[in-house]
Amino acid sequence: MALSYKNRRRLSLLILVLGLPAYIVLAVTLVNQIERPTIWVELLIYVGLGVLWAFPLKAVFKGIGQANPDEPQDRDETR
Repeated sequence: MALSYKNRRRLSLLILVLGLPAYIVLAVTLVNQIERPTIWVELLIYVGLGVLWAFPLKAVFKGIGQANPDEPQDRDETR
């Protein structure tokens, strides 16, 4: 089932406003559970976790910044 453009925009906003901060808190909590690694290992963990969240949500965010493809195009743009 494909999501409409309007629903993908709403879902992406919900993910960015609520989901991403929750993911950040979860990532920091998980890293704090292990003993403090060296700064480079900790940086590598945070970079990996920072990229990891985007892969499953790629389809939701794809094309969100573009114009709505479902809207009819206005042929007279001279106004």
